Amino acid sequence: MTRTLQLLACALALCIGASAQWVNGAGATFPNPIYQKWFTEYSAAHPGVQINYQSLGSGAGIRQLIAGTVDFGASDSPMTNEQLSKCPVRILHIPTVLGAVVPSYNIPGLNQELRFTPELLAGIFLGEIDNWNDPALAEVNPGVKLPDLPIVVVHRSDASGSTYVLTDYLSKVSPEWSSKVGKNTGVHWPVGPGAKGNEGVSGVLRQIEGSLGYIELNYAVQNHISYGLVRNKSGKFVKASLDSTTAAATAKIPADYRVSITDPDGNDAYPIASFTWLLIPQQSRDAAKGKVLHDFLLWMLTDGQREAAALTYAPLPKQMIQPLQGTIDTVH
Repeated sequence: MTRTLQLLACALALCIGASAQWVNGAGATFPNPIYQKWFTEYSAAHPGVQINYQSLGSGAGIRQLIAGTVDFGASDSPMTNEQLSKCPVRILHIPTVLGAVVPSYNIPGLNQELRFTPELLAGIFLGEIDNWNDPALAEVNPGVKLPDLPIVVVHRSDASGSTYVLTDYLSKVSPEWSSKVGKNTGVHWPVGPGAKGNEGVSGVLRQIEGSLGYIELNYAVQNHISYGLVRNKSGKFVKASLDSTTAAATAKIPADYRVSITDPDGNDAYPIASFTWLLIPQQSRDAAKGKVLHDFLLWMLTDGQREAAALTYAPLPKQMIQPLQGTIDTVH
């Protein structure tokens, strides 16, 4: 009897495995912690569905989506019209959560939080401010004992949505940055070593004393990496948090959801924040996969949103939920 039950169990497992619906995606590292949680939980609650996501960077996700090697992509930078034109089907930008890109640093023995102005951040990433005891840094941080230590600027080496968010911000606040470097998922960095993914930059920041880089807030919190306050358009130094990230989402949202919210208005708004998007074919090549994506996205708007704060992401503004439901209902 036991042997019979074992054979039946194996046969059932083989049947389930054979009929399982695999959906594959790739893209941004910025939202990877919450995506991995969402996809794991959704798959566990829906036997026969397996959503696999590779955290490769926004640029890689867009390239694979265009090439048709994945069923969906993910990015922190909206696809351009040129990129969209290369896709054989219409691609929808579905906002999932809001996140913040934070200037993170490794300064041994420093117990106080640093403050950064837009001019300081532009000067550091341009290589014009190259020591932690620079007078410009000291002026903005009175009473903080800054060391005589070179600033090692760390940036992303891959095509990155986090890079897009930061360089979009710097291009708005610094004419010099805008003219010399500009905004993109990958730029020619004036100084410093590169690392792949938010994971890679976090690792370098932990290892190199005097380093400064940019990572998504979740990575700073989870890895216990210090990050600074940034002066916003209203002149207030704001620390990235759920509330200050949510406060940045004041821009009018266009019908296709492709919007920049860096350097926003608002006294309490954190200035280097962004939506992150899943890039979803409106019509999948495989109808069964289209159904999985449709159902998952509706789940993401309800159950998924309730899990965002625990991983230091801000949930979508409530006024976006109903329009998004209508958009998601066109996915098939």
